[in-house]
Amino acid sequence: MQKITRDQLIEKAASLLANGTVSCVLGWQKGEFDYDITPAVFETEDELKANFVWNDFCGANFSKYLVSKTKKCEGKILVFLKPCDTYSFNQLLTEHRFDREKVYAVGIPCEGMADIAKVKAIAGDGISAIDCSGEKLAVTTIYEDAPVMIDAKDVLAERCVNCKSKKHVAYDELIGEDGDVIDSARFDEVAKIEAMTPDERFAFWQNELSRCIRCNACRDICPACTCEKCVFGNPNSSLENKSPANSFEEKMFHIIRAFHVAGRCTDCGECSRVCPQHIPLHLLNRKFIKDIDSFYGEYQAGAEVGSRAPLVNYTTDDLEPGEVFERGDN
Repeated sequence: MQKITRDQLIEKAASLLANGTVSCVLGWQKGEFDYDITPAVFETEDELKANFVWNDFCGANFSKYLVSKTKKCEGKILVFLKPCDTYSFNQLLTEHRFDREKVYAVGIPCEGMADIAKVKAIAGDGISAIDCSGEKLAVTTIYEDAPVMIDAKDVLAERCVNCKSKKHVAYDELIGEDGDVIDSARFDEVAKIEAMTPDERFAFWQNELSRCIRCNACRDICPACTCEKCVFGNPNSSLENKSPANSFEEKMFHIIRAFHVAGRCTDCGECSRVCPQHIPLHLLNRKFIKDIDSFYGEYQAGAEVGSRAPLVNYTTDDLEPGEVFERGDN
């Protein structure tokens, strides 16, 4: 698959701005560090040329940003969507979270995004620059004179290692080649956790969730969490944003959130990507996805606009609680 370049995306965005198709562009720009890429809105070609970024650290899923950005941008907004992003795009349309007529979606192929934690594990801390323009990542640190050369495939984010699809399921225009749905091994880690004893499983999640600092980054980035008011932000609910007071509270937050997005999670992995404590939150959601597939037949949220998740689509053949318990799973 041919790699798409920054110049190609800038050229496309500039042409759509020039002919009036769109009035603003949702893209990426550099943050404090070369690997700290953040979403940004561009309104002119000069802004694009000066600040637009496209490299191995452009992992942000733009779908959720459309909920607010479409209300602020006059005319249509151009959004670049990687294959995995398009599933969240469709799911939000299904839930009527933004106006499709306000968006011009351009699908772009993706070979996978880098995980900065994996990069640091190889190159060390003190990273001062990362050059993604070559076949390998050239990582410069304050401790070494020569850059550390790293194969991108060795530092792929977990969600990219277990990518579910290279196929775009929504776009107005496609740049480059489209791919296929992938028979990935994304449920292997879930199966390993399922194979644990109840005590082992409890210890695993107790260890992971005990690191939670209740920053709400997972909730704030999640395309499935678009409520204007959240119970965890309500000062009258006793659940308002705060560091966990006890072990029950920290588990309750993530378990409730996982139930909230069950049947709607597209497995984009944004929750784990932004977690400052590196908690594998996506595994909770994948457990729900795996069970839904097992109990109701394979279902992929966001595969098409308007599809009804099994949990909200009652049929007389629906699974009864007793059937779940009879499986013997804990």
